[in-house]
Amino acid sequence: MMAETETGGLKRTLGAGDLIMLAIGAVIGARIFGAIGTAAAGQLGPKGEVIRLGAGPALVLSFILSAAVCALAGLCYAELAAMIPQAGSAYAYSYATLGEIVAWIIGWDLILEYAVGNVAVAISWGDYFNTLLRGFGVSLPDWLAMGYRRALLSHDPQVHGLLDKAPHVLGIPILINLPAFGIVMLITWLLLRGARESANANNVFVIIKLAVLALFVAVGATHLNAQYYHPFAPNGFSGIHQGAAILFFAYIGFDAISTAAEETKNPQRNLPIGILGGLAICTLIYIIVGAVLTGMVPYTKLGDAADPLSYALQFAGFKTVGWIVALGAAVSMSAVLLVFQYGQPRIFFAMARDGLLPQWAAKIHPRTHIPWATTLATGLFVAFWALIGDDAETYDLTNIGTLFAFVLVSIGVLVLRYKEPERPRPFRVPFVWPVSILSAAACLFLMRGLPDTAWIRFAVWLVVGLVLYFAYGFKNSKLRTKS
Repeated sequence: MMAETETGGLKRTLGAGDLIMLAIGAVIGARIFGAIGTAAAGQLGPKGEVIRLGAGPALVLSFILSAAVCALAGLCYAELAAMIPQAGSAYAYSYATLGEIVAWIIGWDLILEYAVGNVAVAISWGDYFNTLLRGFGVSLPDWLAMGYRRALLSHDPQVHGLLDKAPHVLGIPILINLPAFGIVMLITWLLLRGARESANANNVFVIIKLAVLALFVAVGATHLNAQYYHPFAPNGFSGIHQGAAILFFAYIGFDAISTAAEETKNPQRNLPIGILGGLAICTLIYIIVGAVLTGMVPYTKLGDAADPLSYALQFAGFKTVGWIVALGAAVSMSAVLLVFQYGQPRIFFAMARDGLLPQWAAKIHPRTHIPWATTLATGLFVAFWALIGDDAETYDLTNIGTLFAFVLVSIGVLVLRYKEPERPRPFRVPFVWPVSILSAAACLFLMRGLPDTAWIRFAVWLVVGLVLYFAYGFKNSKLRTKS
């Protein structure tokens, strides 16, 4: 595996600062600008049934709980990333520690984290883009600004009613999200230009998003109402737990930078700095923003807000600032899309290099030195799903798949400590036994906070993945061929 890393064809251009900026670019995005309202207020189904309880103002505790789980997993990621600086992230680590079939399952799950997760981000980006258009007095027709499944699953009668009002072709309502489709294709074009160019664009995005969040906090802090913090935890620990389960998506970007291992200078030093440093910075920002948000507006009003930060500012009377935040959110989510679209093709690249996917997925462009075929394929997959999809159901599927991957990474650290105790470890997990076991247990605990539908869909996803493995990967595996 280490030999493949040095001859894989990817170019080392990224430093520790680039990795921290990539982590912030991936982490701060759709959740802080999008579904943070759902975590605070809870979520209802199309028939008014309770899907999840809200955390209320205790949203800040949900952020802390998610951050604690991610910090434990981040330590495990840092050790393996420094030891095995490959493009495949958790897939590569599982391949080295737990074997090929487990690695395949992880690689298949990571599609949920990166590609499927980006569908939700693209849809949320579209919401903020529509807010910006309305600020200019322009409105897209509803049937061009919302996907079919969002209307189908909504508990809002007005939104659900679009199924009847939209144009129909052969009796099928035409509801598509053109902004979400367009931004994914634009990001895909940018990524095809090369890793260094993508990192430069991300750095600009990150600076803008941090400036916008600072503006939100500075303005919002002048309009806090102590009454809005009571009751602090309206649904007790259950609400905090379920809020943490959905807010977990707000943190998963920290591991995305491990997919840049083969394009990182001095990865043994820079990867741990990027993973843990980015996570720490983002956690502090989340806690501050969550506290200000729930002090500006009653948490019960945030559940149906597609753009809760802008909504809170407008509720408090800051309409111009709300429009500026909507602009910043659109830029912010562009950074998330860029980093996740950056990560997924490199996981496909690593899997194809091992023979588990067709060899076209391992092709490197001779000029840009990136896996261009999988970059383009990922972009098309995400763009067309975002065209018709619903973000809420996508978030849960992403969360459960990612948490399961984190469980196996945590176990993998212990396995490799036992199998190869003398291998050099530039970064070592402190108190490895309690930290690794606690990390795996904490991830399973967050998984329990997700709805039953997420578990059912995840089981189906795993079955489909195993069928594909035995139909193609098992027969074409380079490891199996060599043995």
